[in-house]
Amino acid sequence: MQNPDDFYKEQLELNQIASKRLFKQMSLLSTLRLSVFILAAVGIYFTFEQWQVATVIGVLGIAIFLFLLSRYTDLKSKRALHKRLVVINEDEIKIASGDFHDRADGAQFQNPKHFYSLDIDLFGKGSFFQFLNRTAIKEGTEKLTQQLLANDISHIENRQEAIQELASLPKWRQNYLAVAQGVEIEHSAKSTITWLKNYQPFLGKIQYALSIGFSMASIVLLVLGIVEIIPISIIGYWLLLGMGITGVYLKKINILAQHTEQAKDTFRQYALLLNAIETSEFNSELLKTKQKLIQSENRKASDIFSQFSKALDALDNRNNLISAILGNGYFLIDIRNSYRIEQWITKYADKVEDWFEVVTFFDAYNSFGNYAFNHQDFTYPKITNEPTTISAEALGHPLLNSEKRVDSDLELKEEQFFIVTGANMAGKSTFLRSVALYIVMANVGLPVCAKESKYKPIKLITSMRTTDSLTDDSSYFFSELTRLKFVVDTIENDKNYFVILDEILKGTNSTDKAIGSRKFVEKLVKQNATGIIATHDLSLTEIEKELEAVKNYYFDAEIINDELYFDYKLKQGVCQNMNASFLLKKMEIV
Repeated sequence: MQNPDDFYKEQLELNQIASKRLFKQMSLLSTLRLSVFILAAVGIYFTFEQWQVATVIGVLGIAIFLFLLSRYTDLKSKRALHKRLVVINEDEIKIASGDFHDRADGAQFQNPKHFYSLDIDLFGKGSFFQFLNRTAIKEGTEKLTQQLLANDISHIENRQEAIQELASLPKWRQNYLAVAQGVEIEHSAKSTITWLKNYQPFLGKIQYALSIGFSMASIVLLVLGIVEIIPISIIGYWLLLGMGITGVYLKKINILAQHTEQAKDTFRQYALLLNAIETSEFNSELLKTKQKLIQSENRKASDIFSQFSKALDALDNRNNLISAILGNGYFLIDIRNSYRIEQWITKYADKVEDWFEVVTFFDAYNSFGNYAFNHQDFTYPKITNEPTTISAEALGHPLLNSEKRVDSDLELKEEQFFIVTGANMAGKSTFLRSVALYIVMANVGLPVCAKESKYKPIKLITSMRTTDSLTDDSSYFFSELTRLKFVVDTIENDKNYFVILDEILKGTNSTDKAIGSRKFVEKLVKQNATGIIATHDLSLTEIEKELEAVKNYYFDAEIINDELYFDYKLKQGVCQNMNASFLLKKMEIV
């Protein structure tokens, strides 16, 4: 695959050039439109007394003007796409430099009752979500979040394969994202689906046939009036008749138009996104499965969406006063357009949800593919059934700068429990979050921050960041006990959880904490739990002598020439150097 930095710089330049070229073409078309308008106005002025000639000039001028306007609109849409691609590539370059903290952080998805979402910086300022997320659709963001929170250990290799394939398609992903960003949708896809499924048509074939017959009669009358076979005043009365017929259905048409006004931009964009999915050839099983959901019809889903989008646009033209009066007065256009929309809803309402879900899936998985493309030095864990849960060479935290990051090897077998000690700031908490993110990323199907890795899939549960709650009238200590009970009860029902604990029972005195922590670890080992606990309590490490499943590891700190040094390396054994007293003195606190 291409180097990400080179790719983003190249795409940035290409899209900037394309945007400037299209702007020049748009300026030319604007000038031509103005010229046509002036020439038509002058022509009508000088031929006003010969109304037939003036009418021809007017119609011809409007036709050319509308053609130029359509061409201008197309170019404007293409330029907007290139401008969005410029921003996308600028953002990637900016994020790669570590500047991503102004992006949406997903803090609303934090849930203290979830297995791990609050503890491992998955959401919030500087979080993994903030660094990863590239979704453009609200439902896509929700799908991405669901994947991160799923704790799903099935079909990981299928997800890995899909993410690898999307990672190899950076231009396709960027175009998909740029198209998806093309409209701000005020109403959710869910509300649109609900409206479609519950909609009750009010027009039938009789009204549609009436609109066709009335339109043909209008054309005949208009021709007869122009050639002066019938009085021209008849055309005016016919207009009033058409307005009266439309008026019978006006209230229901207005209600339909109100809903379609909210949906038309959604369907226009989704048609383009579905087309991008349909016209691609995917190899991975998961992507092909999703693609098949929109290929079940004889027609492409994108064509069906595009047809609906055009029908919605046609009904939306009623907002133009001249089109509304002439269109309804002579052609009953609102009735005909409403009938077409209702027929589409009747036929496809039940299929829209599947099509929306596919668009949402690709919006979410684009973020995964983008992450994998940006981290080609990471590795996809080899999924095994061996008794070793995690075997990783040079495991690190994925959000740390690779030039400064210190990695450690980790081999943790099934039903083993590590007790990790270490001085303050030595790296214990960062290591715990590295392991936690490893599990989350591996389960999603992402490459992990390691040189090589084997992984036996396991779900994650943590207790690292408990808070008190004034609204629930619960103290910090009670909240922590509640969380620990949740951990024990969960493992009691399902052994396939990896437990990560950070300095538990902080809300009690040191003696009580030591006794309680020991009993809790013993309980987890008795439950055959797999996991890690970080602690400052060195007495807890004595369990290693009594329980074969427990192993001691530590992060070290050294004081050299009255300065504190950390190597941030995981080592086997018990930490002997603590630094709280030294730091209090060094910072002149005591």
